[in-house]
Amino acid sequence: MSSMYGLVMNESIKILRKKRLWVVVLILLVLVPIFTYAQLRATISNQKQLGTTDWKVAVRQSINDTTNRLSSTRIPEEWKKWMRIRIQQQQYYLDHDINPTSPNGVTFTRDFMNNAVSLFIPLLIVIIASDIVSGEHTGGTIKLLLTRPVKRWKVLTSKLIALILFVSTIVTLTGIIAYLISGLVFGYRGWNYPVLTGFQISGEEINTEGVHVLPQWLYILMEYGLSWYACLAVASISFMVSVLVRSTAAGMGIMVSALIAGTILTNMASAWESAKYFFMVNLQLTDYLAGTLPPIPGLSLPFSLAVLGIWSVASLIVAYVVFIRRDVLN
Repeated sequence: MSSMYGLVMNESIKILRKKRLWVVVLILLVLVPIFTYAQLRATISNQKQLGTTDWKVAVRQSINDTTNRLSSTRIPEEWKKWMRIRIQQQQYYLDHDINPTSPNGVTFTRDFMNNAVSLFIPLLIVIIASDIVSGEHTGGTIKLLLTRPVKRWKVLTSKLIALILFVSTIVTLTGIIAYLISGLVFGYRGWNYPVLTGFQISGEEINTEGVHVLPQWLYILMEYGLSWYACLAVASISFMVSVLVRSTAAGMGIMVSALIAGTILTNMASAWESAKYFFMVNLQLTDYLAGTLPPIPGLSLPFSLAVLGIWSVASLIVAYVVFIRRDVLN
């Protein structure tokens, strides 16, 4: 146990020395204020257009606008299905007197993760994970690493544990930075604000039998837990790529391309049901809490959790097999 602790500490120090975590923090410190300002401008603009700060007026206007758009022949049927479900959900919020977009730092933190979990946060994970093994090739230390009097599986496990620790750190820092910065603008209240969850989608109808109210702090814990799970899947796959590809730039390029492809597939491949088996299509786990229509028929929270789990386990198996059998001289 003590030897593993030392190995993990050594790998953690390596990651810190590369200063990639600080790059991630810097990115968050630059972009979160921009997103906060954008949210503030959008809120002010909506209030000016409606001439009131009453959230019910804004929701009713959104329902009317969406209903009018349904009559357009230019909108694809898949989008219309999503719009009909959105109307039902907004009407449910109205009927139960719950503001779905209460402007406060906690709500911003919740919405920020919901929007960032499928692409932005995974990209930050890739920055850390892309060279955790391939960096040994780049730095010329791979032969020294593989010839150490330590079993190879222990070496790789220490790297994996260090990566998991840094993934957890990034997810936590994202929430903290989003809350602290947005709270300066919107206030730090809202932890006990009621949030609805439990919407079940059946065809073009919403089943509200399982809908219940949660305090926003509990909802955020659930949301960030699901986001952490999705990020671990991305980290596991990046880990495998880092073992297979000796170039850090190539490994990062592969993962970035895969994540961007997932975003495109999510928006364009609703008729291609087989796409639901790709890991990047299943990263938006937080949408299931909000009751959002899945991008591809057949997707559900248990299914997405299973797909991400299978991809993660398979990636780790490949990584261990290749790393343990790798020829030191090549």
